[in-house]
Amino acid sequence: MPLDRGPLRLDAAAPGFEKAFSAFLGRNRDTDENVDKIAAEIVADVRARGDAAVVEYTRKFDWPEFDAAKLRITDAERDEAAAQVPAAQREALTFAAKRIEAFHRTLLPKDVEFTDSTGTRLGARYRPVDAAGVYVPGGTAAYPSSVLMNIVPAKVAGVSRIVMVVPTPGGVLNPLVMLAAKIAGADELWRIGGAQAVAALAYGTQSIKPVDKITGPGNAYVAAAKRRVFGQVGIDLIAGPSEILVVADGQNDPAWIAADLLSQAEHDASSQSVLITDDKAFADDVVRAVESALKMLSRAEIARASWQGNGAIILVPDIAACSPIVDAIAAEHVELAMEAAAADALAEKIRHAGAIFLGRHTPEAIGDYVAGTNHVLPTSRAARFSGGLGVADFLKRTSLVACTPESLAALGPSALALAEAEGLGAHGRSVSIRLNRR
Repeated sequence: MPLDRGPLRLDAAAPGFEKAFSAFLGRNRDTDENVDKIAAEIVADVRARGDAAVVEYTRKFDWPEFDAAKLRITDAERDEAAAQVPAAQREALTFAAKRIEAFHRTLLPKDVEFTDSTGTRLGARYRPVDAAGVYVPGGTAAYPSSVLMNIVPAKVAGVSRIVMVVPTPGGVLNPLVMLAAKIAGADELWRIGGAQAVAALAYGTQSIKPVDKITGPGNAYVAAAKRRVFGQVGIDLIAGPSEILVVADGQNDPAWIAADLLSQAEHDASSQSVLITDDKAFADDVVRAVESALKMLSRAEIARASWQGNGAIILVPDIAACSPIVDAIAAEHVELAMEAAAADALAEKIRHAGAIFLGRHTPEAIGDYVAGTNHVLPTSRAARFSGGLGVADFLKRTSLVACTPESLAALGPSALALAEAEGLGAHGRSVSIRLNRR
């Protein structure tokens, strides 16, 4: 492959890099501008008409023969489909689920309670939401791993009702998805998808009771619908196209790095793969290795479009000092393909990343499936202000305050002064009346 037909090339030491890098960061990889308008119309329609609207859209987009009687996936249907999964895949899903559960149990926050120097008792307690809705993509993009990543943390958090929605084009249930739902412990399964499924979860229909939080990946219409219903329910995040940033020195095997870059490029033509290196010859070798690897991929057309349209190679003078560039990109996945000590040192400097994979033997795909960490991660530079899905997303923190007469006497005068300063007399009186300052 001619090297001038590859991804964008940037040199951090070259004049004009800042402008070119800023333009790269500002690229819009989102889809059609009409998506939000269409999703808003669907959400409003489902809110108004409930089951009838959901059935109508499902007939239109997924299954012409669909009717209200087919909305719910029964346990028998789920089990029949799940039984088709080969033993090796069943064992792999069970293995992954156990690791995800074990990791997320370590993230459970502990309730706090103490008495401060004034005698006021303070604390915080964590309680799960009552019901969570999990969106699972269907059709050709069926990801049982996402079922585990969304449902297992909710179960660990203690959510008592977990509702899964999944589109089933032509009425066909994906065996792996059904098995994952069974292993993870989904309480209800519904055969719907798209913006209409998000609306049904948020507002409820005649058949589906509403939930309190919606999580899970989906297409642009699903993302737009989640944005639309936020406030009525909580959401995890607005997922954009997948991303990977690989920081690699010249001591790596170019074929390994090429495989890592393509692991996200194959998701979608809008996905983004970026390589940061301090070795130009190595970068050229990776470009050639990508071309060779593309010949072996079933999704080569998608991966090539992503690599050539959104990929980038950034040459830096000192790989150990590239954290400002990594932080500016704030990628969903960051691989540090270098010796362990160097990877650990660089990771300490990185502030913005959805997940970091350390060392030459830690491909991002391990995090997608069996590491135990969560693969629902912030995209589109959202790692600057948010993190990946976890048990905390299914918990609410409630503060506790308990004053004694003595501690109220210690705190009250300052509270009264602030209430008066803000012109909120009733606030102040609720304190002063207890201090006998009527």
